[in-house]
Parts: sequence; C-alpha cells; structure tokens
Amino acid sequence: MELAHPSTPHTSLINTRSKDTVICYGQAVLDLADELVDAYADVFSAPPWNEDEETIRQFAARLPADARRRGFRTALAQSATGIDGFATGWITPATFPKNRAYAQVAAQLGPARVKELLAGALEIDELAVRPYARGRGTGRDLLTEITTDAPDRRAWLLTSRLAKDTVATYRRLGWHEVRALPGTETGVIVFLSPDHPNR
Repeated sequence: MELAHPSTPHTSLINTRSKDTVICYGQAVLDLADELVDAYADVFSAPPWNEDEETIRQFAARLPADARRRGFRTALAQSATGIDGFATGWITPATFPKNRAYAQVAAQLGPARVKELLAGALEIDELAVRPYARGRGTGRDLLTEITTDAPDRRAWLLTSRLAKDTVATYRRLGWHEVRALPGTETGVIVFLSPDHPNR
C-alpha cells in the first residue's frame, strides 16, 4: 500500500500506533464500503439510534461524496471477524454547512464560536463500534487514531442528547462539552477533543 500525505487523494496510509487500528486517507476506503455499511447498520439500527433502512442507505450513498471532502480519513478497528468499528472525519469548511445537524450546532454556538472552535478543525462525522467490540477501548483507539494529525489539535464531534451512554463515554474519554448559548439548546451536544486548544 502506498504511503502518502493525508491530503493526497485516492491513497491510504497505514498507521500502526494502535495494535488493531489502521487509518485510510481519501477514497481508498471505498474498497471497504460494503463492510462499513454493514458495521454502520449493526450499530445504528439498535437503540437509542433506531435508524431505518432508508437512513442506512443514505449513509451508503453519501460515503463516496464524503470521501472526496478535504482531509477525509477513516480509522478502522479490525480483527479476525472483520471490521469491529470505524470512525470517519474531514476538515470542517470555513463556510459552515447548513444541512443535516449543522443548523442545530450553529444555533447553539452562534457564528463567532462556530468560527473559533469548529471551522478548519477535524470533524468526526461517524463513530461506530459493533456491540461485541465494546468495553475493550475500541472507541477510544479509533478517536485517538483519527485525531492524531488534527489541525492544531482541533477536533470536534456531535451526538444526540438522548444517547446517554454515548455522552457519558465522550466525557469519560476527556472530550469537552460546548455549552449551548442561553435558550438555544437543541437535540445535539457538541464536544471538543481533549487537546483542543479552545476547550
């Protein structure tokens, strides 16, 4: 496998800092698209997410476009059984998006904090760990791997307020919740990475 700079498209970089995790940059991860979709469905069709077949199909459909985003990378946790979990991310553009849950994030933080905390940072879009692989540090390893070369150590993610166990996990791993502006709380929580300079 060719080693390349993270910004180079269509290439991958294997990273062996964590025993069972690798990281791929760019569109090389599309070779594993079916396995990623299978893992996604295994994780997010269950409570508290309860995603249906259409939402899972949407993840599969957007993966090729996401893989072309600036700074796109995927961390993979692998074992003899296949992909135990994965994380995807990319660099948040300066012009903050308005689709998906971005509008909720912008409403809670306001434009100044979005620019200061999130623009140009590594955005963790998905983190999925199969049920059988939980409780072994898999999620921690994936987050560590994918954020290793985050710009200026700036990374962020969001999750649902209803996912109490997930929220507790991020807090336990040292991620910092960004408090919503008064009267703007929505259904999501924004977390900054443990080393984010503005945490």
